[in-house]
Amino acid sequence: MNKGLLFVFYLFIAIAIYIYQEPLLTWFQQTQDISIYLTMGIGTLFALFPIIPFPIIGGIIGAMYGTFLGGFVTWVASTAASLIMFLFIRFVFQNWGLKIIQRYKKLEMVTEMFERNAFITILVTRLIPFIPSIIVNAYSAVSRVSFVSYAVASSLGKIPAMLLFAVLGHSLVSTNREVFFVVAIYAAIILMTIYFYSRWKKSFALKNNEKAAPLTKKA
Repeated sequence: MNKGLLFVFYLFIAIAIYIYQEPLLTWFQQTQDISIYLTMGIGTLFALFPIIPFPIIGGIIGAMYGTFLGGFVTWVASTAASLIMFLFIRFVFQNWGLKIIQRYKKLEMVTEMFERNAFITILVTRLIPFIPSIIVNAYSAVSRVSFVSYAVASSLGKIPAMLLFAVLGHSLVSTNREVFFVVAIYAAIILMTIYFYSRWKKSFALKNNEKAAPLTKKA
């Protein structure tokens, strides 16, 4: 009963935002003296119901507050939305999702691997901007990943992208030359993350092989 009511409430807000998305976006763009906390709240709402692509919202916030403060506000809004989404899906849909996963052996094996390497996997997927955030949220929530691991990895992984959105938005209303600097840093972070992840993956596989070797000899 509680899960059903929560789902209906979530659906009602999503429909309302879909219907009034243009007036909301126009008001958000034209309001100059809006409180920073209200901005975080509105940003969280737009991130939670991504009818309008969130990079647009991040760009508007960057234009309003500048690169670093705008990046911080965007990061808070995006992180809060991802945590709310995670808790919502885990509370409402986890049992149903686990039943589906357990029907397919390959999917169950992939999920087990994901759960063992959850922190680094979530961190890497957050750093890659073309992976939809909702997929990461939903898959993490349906699996048995702990909330703490998800929250820390997701929050850290969102920092470069949110800063980039704010820089791009701020560059449209000023002669901001930071955009090239931030893009370069973002690219470097992604490359370093992929490099260290591949190294970590190889060492992890090597350790597993070493553990399996004594068992093979005994057999």
